[in-house]
Amino acid sequence: MDTIKDARIIVVEDNVNNYRLILRLLTSIGIEYCEWISSGWKVAAEADKYTPIHLILLDINLPYEDGFEVHRKLRDHESFEGTKIVAVTANANETYMQRAINEGFDGFIGKPLDPTEFPEQITRILTGGEPVWEYN
Repeated sequence: MDTIKDARIIVVEDNVNNYRLILRLLTSIGIEYCEWISSGWKVAAEADKYTPIHLILLDINLPYEDGFEVHRKLRDHESFEGTKIVAVTANANETYMQRAINEGFDGFIGKPLDPTEFPEQITRILTGGEPVWEYN
């Protein structure tokens, strides 16, 4: 990835309004490729279709499998080797953040998203590889 506009992002989110907000905020910083997937199992099942991916923003409260289960599957898939996976969740508290750390996530962003902070958080992750561990 040469610039932030070259970043390829998957948003795993079952709430369309949350996805629309994330998409609007990502496009505000120049992101041109953002794929929305509403369930975690579909990302793992169709992984080869999406590579290369630089960042996955993964909701924790998903139907069928929670984000922790999905994360484990994604980490085991060779298509996502080197991809940063960040939890984005309404379970914005110390317990969930610590679990995300223990499970090997690359960051944690609590919902509701702060529209003034979120673009900067994503920029930090993509340009400097700096992890973001923040919740409201």
